[in-house]
Order: sequence, then structure tokens, then C-alpha cells
Amino acid sequence: MDSYRFKSQEIESQIPNLVSKNITEFFIHDEALAKDKRRVLKILGLLEQHAPFVFVSFLIDASILDREVINAASKIYISFDIPLRCTAKGGKILFDKKFYANKARLLNESGIVFGFMLFYAVDECDTLKAFMERLDFAVQQYPNHIDFPQLENTEREDFEAKVTGLFSAKDIRYSREVSFACKTFYSFGRAVPWFLSVLKPLRLYPSKFFADFAEWQRCNNCDFKSGYTPEKENHLDIEKMQILFTNEKYEEKSKNEYIVLVDDIIRVNGAMSRVVAENMETVMETSYNPDDLFSPEVLDLESFMENVCMEHCKIKIFAGGEGPDFIVQ
Repeated sequence: MDSYRFKSQEIESQIPNLVSKNITEFFIHDEALAKDKRRVLKILGLLEQHAPFVFVSFLIDASILDREVINAASKIYISFDIPLRCTAKGGKILFDKKFYANKARLLNESGIVFGFMLFYAVDECDTLKAFMERLDFAVQQYPNHIDFPQLENTEREDFEAKVTGLFSAKDIRYSREVSFACKTFYSFGRAVPWFLSVLKPLRLYPSKFFADFAEWQRCNNCDFKSGYTPEKENHLDIEKMQILFTNEKYEEKSKNEYIVLVDDIIRVNGAMSRVVAENMETVMETSYNPDDLFSPEVLDLESFMENVCMEHCKIKIFAGGEGPDFIVQ
């Protein structure tokens, strides 16, 4: 597939040509456009008309996300990328959790895929504690992915992490490592369907879990400094890392009885994701029935362990008529 780059003012005129140019992915990351609701609606309408099956990654400011925009987005193949913005006031960093939680709720209720963009040490009043709290908040909204633009090679000054009296150079390095751990484990590990459920019995905040995983990555030479690039890795290899690390955490917490269940959850969800992303079928054996593993009961693993019996199964996960599906063989 050829690669094309369009200027901001050309976007509307080029949308009718996407299909004829064999473009299957279209990235619209224009910061001025992201705040212009009128133009966003126009572009969403054009995409519905001319390219409803082209995947669109769309940078959007949360301030213009409302039911009208979400309804227009629901008619196309889209993922919204939403920056989580802070403001500095009175020597403190302010972050409106209620505002962003309401936007995430609207998106989740409508089934719109979205991700968050997080920054650290950009605002003069930011602190490591505040950044970790934003990360915890972000994960709890069930985003499909969490991006950290500061991990990319960029010369943008507004992305530059700055040492202050509140955010030391050591804090910046720590934030970078935690961000990279989240990028690896959560985003490229496709962990959104199961992450919070698996985390709950460990009694850990997401930020602490990612900090521990960052240390694990350092010890296993797959951290940021090593040059490891999760976006280039086979998802099965990241899944193996997820299983190894979660097993260690459950052993640390003396909750070994959960390990078989957690392994099943990670493996079946990973296989489902590979049907979508790689069109890959999987045949596997599980210790629990897949009907139980995909049921609402899996949201509370402690209750699951008390009420669901183990049942050895051999299952096939494949592409069904309406998405990933499975059969017990």
C-alpha cells in the first residue's frame, strides 16, 4: 500500500479519493482541526459517504465530543485519540477527572473505540504523583490504547519534559519507563478487555503495576533503553511476557490459585484480538469453559473462583460472521 501525506486544508477534498487510492488507514492528527466541531462533523460526514470502511485515527479535543459528534462517528470505522490536558493554577496542577470520565462514558456507551494521550513534566506545576494519578485514571476509563507522545522521536518543544523543583530528572526518567511499560503491556499487549479484572485481586494501582513491569523489562533487556520496540513485536511474544509477569505478581501476593484462571483469560482474549488484527485462527486448551471466560462473572475474579467450576476444554477461535467467535471441539 502506498503512503500519502495531505495538508490540513486538503483533507476534505482528498476523502472521496481514499478508496480509489487503495488507502485503508487514514490518520487525521491536526491540532487546530481537533477543536473545530463544525469541520469535524463535515469530515465525518464525508467519510461516511465515501470511505466508511477505511480505518480512521482521529485526533480530537474532548471539549467538542458530544452526542452529535459521537453519533456521526458511529457510522464509520474510527478510533478517537484524546489528549488528557492539565492546567496550572495557583502553583498546582489541575486535572478535571469528571469532565474526561463523562466523555469516556459517552464513547463507551456508543461502542466508539478511543485512546488517550498522556504527557508528563510539560506543565510547570506537574509532579510525578500527579502523572501517576492521571495514568491510573486513564486506565480506569477502558481506553483501547494509551499513547505517550514523549516516547516518540519528536522535536516539538511543547512535548519536552522539563526539570522543575517539582519534577526532577529522576522523576522524568521514572515516568518515561512507566509510560513505556504501559505502552508495551497495555496498548500493544491489547489488554483492555481484561486488565482491570486481572489487576483487582492484586490490590495494585495500574501505575504501580506498570512501574513493577518497567523493572521487569529492565531485568529482561526489553525496556526503553534497550531499543525494544513493542509495535514491531509479534503479539504472541508480548502475550508470553504478560503471562510470565502476571504469574510473578500473583505468586508475590500468595494468590497462586488464580494463576490458571488468569492465564486462560489472557490467552483467550489474546487469541480473539489476533483474529481481528492478524486474521489468525487459534486452537487451544483451557482449564475453564470459554462461555465462563467471556461472561460478566470474569469482571470479579474472586467471585469467579468461588462460583465457577474448572472444566477442561479444547477450543477453536476464529473469524465468525459478526467478528471473532469460538467453538468447543
